[in-house]
Amino acid sequence: MLHSVRISGGRAVLCSRYVKTYKYTVERDAGHPVLPNVFSGFNGLTASATRGALSAARVFTGQYNPANGIGLANTSLAFFGDRLYALGESDLPYSIRLTSNGDIETLGRHDFDGKLSMNMTAHPKIDPDTGEAFAFRYGFIRPFLTYFHFDSNGVKQPDVPIFSMVTPTFLHDFAITKKHAIFADIQIGLNLIDMITKRASPVGLDPSKVPRIGVIPRYAKDESEMRWFEVPGFNSVHATNAWDEDDAIVMVAPNVLSAEHTMERMDLVHSLVEKVRIDLKTGIVTRQPISTRNLDFAVINPAYLGRKNKYVYAAVGDPMPKISGVVKLDVSNAEHKECVVASRMFGPGCYGGEPYFVAREPENPEADEDDGFLVSYVHDEKAGESRFLVMDAKSPLLDIVAAVRMPRRVPYGFHGLFVRESDLNKL
Repeated sequence: MLHSVRISGGRAVLCSRYVKTYKYTVERDAGHPVLPNVFSGFNGLTASATRGALSAARVFTGQYNPANGIGLANTSLAFFGDRLYALGESDLPYSIRLTSNGDIETLGRHDFDGKLSMNMTAHPKIDPDTGEAFAFRYGFIRPFLTYFHFDSNGVKQPDVPIFSMVTPTFLHDFAITKKHAIFADIQIGLNLIDMITKRASPVGLDPSKVPRIGVIPRYAKDESEMRWFEVPGFNSVHATNAWDEDDAIVMVAPNVLSAEHTMERMDLVHSLVEKVRIDLKTGIVTRQPISTRNLDFAVINPAYLGRKNKYVYAAVGDPMPKISGVVKLDVSNAEHKECVVASRMFGPGCYGGEPYFVAREPENPEADEDDGFLVSYVHDEKAGESRFLVMDAKSPLLDIVAAVRMPRRVPYGFHGLFVRESDLNKL
């Protein structure tokens, strides 16, 4: 389900709508689940065999066609090529639009003129200077990773299969610079057999695996120039930003500690934001912790994506997935010290979602990097009220400058997006 707040002329309009995915419409019309959810629908050999047989029968009888998609489009949103997409990494993007009165419409599953197959990451990276979008897909069968991009008109370019990723990895996110794309081959992997036979999640930890970071030229035609660097103990699920620096690449990302709990015991997970430097000449990788706090869902001013930035805004886990506040980090400091320079906690019993940075003057090239606002949904569990908060990103306390009281609860979610009126008018 998507939740949007449209603010215009001093008035706010809330809309909550299900994305009309193929799976949603089939199950809505049937009045019951038809295909189990991958992460929760299979738990044990007997139950899995029963659900698998039932699902196969429904596919065989024409009740469900997996070729039309199995995803929920429930993870993130992206705007590129003058289209707005709802994304989930197990399926193709779904094109959506907002009407003039603030309603959300699903336009349909989008395969980019037949050039995109199977699935795509929910975290494409849009270059703010060129308008290009960079993305990938991953899965259970080889190639376990396939890289690709879209030109500024939203036209998909050819796939670049990465066969040097030798095991199926949970590759949720990645980073780009002006010259490179960066992938984290982490210890968290995909295992269908364990899911079925051991009542386990399809995503699990391989403690014997040494994590790696892969670097490939941004416009590579094949994987011949792909380079891998071992980074023991680095399990990054999200990537915040990366940039080129002399003969090196710098990446900022939360590193998931106690990674074995990632999918099943989030309350035991602690994510440490790190600055990772990869020397492309020597092959040496160095790491610098940015903060000791439990932080994830970190964002930047999107105008700085792929180039050096100073500020990062991250959600405070209390514990994850509950978010009790937002902190501002200064990642420019080379010293090993706590880099939190501003903070806003939501208060007792109040929890929010991922923050998002909105520039005050997006067309002003002279504007300070942090001259803008942080926006987020926050829910007060004691009062039963939800609010949409607007915070001043420059202030040391991230002062709340506006708040919109929601007429109903907005549930805790994953990732969000701010879309300007001029872009909405293109849909």
